[in-house]
Amino acid sequence: MDKFDQQIIALLRADARLTVSHIAREINLSRSAVGERIRQLEQSGTIQGYHARIAEPQGAAVKAYLELFYSGARCEGYVERMRAYPEIRRCSGISGETDMLVYIEAPSMQRLAEIRGDIENFTGMQKVKTHMLVKDWTF
Repeated sequence: MDKFDQQIIALLRADARLTVSHIAREINLSRSAVGERIRQLEQSGTIQGYHARIAEPQGAAVKAYLELFYSGARCEGYVERMRAYPEIRRCSGISGETDMLVYIEAPSMQRLAEIRGDIENFTGMQKVKTHMLVKDWTF
């Protein structure tokens, strides 16, 4: 990936609806060259899709990661149980001492505490640590 590919990706990250013509003008390449580069980036899997950025819901006043430690279970079993909570946005099975990270956007501290309490009572759950999100950057 050269500097032109990096510039194309940066422009598409900022606005996935940019036209090939606009990108070509911005990076000083022909439309056909930009179109071909985008096609190659898509085929190689570097560009995996185009997404809309959605405004934060007004109700998501509290954001946190829960660090889960459990025994004798697989991630998939816990993930299926967590699908019942619309506030849980992401579950990530990770390596190391921690078994899973869970990202939550809740309308209040009370709701976050309720969800955390439910997760603490899952069979095999040994420990739950809460990490409150103070600042977030999106790239």
